[in-house]
Amino acid sequence: MKQESKVTLSEKKYFAEAKMRNHFAVIDEPIKAGGGDTGPTPVEYLLTAIGGCVSITLRMYAERKGWDLGKIDVVVSQKEELTKEGIKKSLMEEISFEKEVTQEQRARLLEIAGKCPVAKMVKGSTNIDTQIK
Repeated sequence: MKQESKVTLSEKKYFAEAKMRNHFAVIDEPIKAGGGDTGPTPVEYLLTAIGGCVSITLRMYAERKGWDLGKIDVVVSQKEELTKEGIKKSLMEEISFEKEVTQEQRARLLEIAGKCPVAKMVKGSTNIDTQIK
């Protein structure tokens, strides 16, 4: 299945509109970065995409196993660490469940979270071919 997002940057500095199938979203930068703060940043959308994919992947797995996890929260954040080589950026996922899970379930769910297709893309298993038309 081909998935696509078309993003059009307006002439209003960093304000952009995105269309995905029949859905629309706006993208912008915070005021301190020169934008109008009228929508999430591209990085915030990426973090949201990872969190959404992880939570859906976990729900699908839990349903197949007959596990009732209740609500699933996934908080994805970007961390920056100053090293001798410069600034190292990494992502942190914090997953929690409304219902209790056993240690065995916890270990398996942690493994399954790593199988989220969006996270796999970000980790580097997907090439990006770029062209200017």
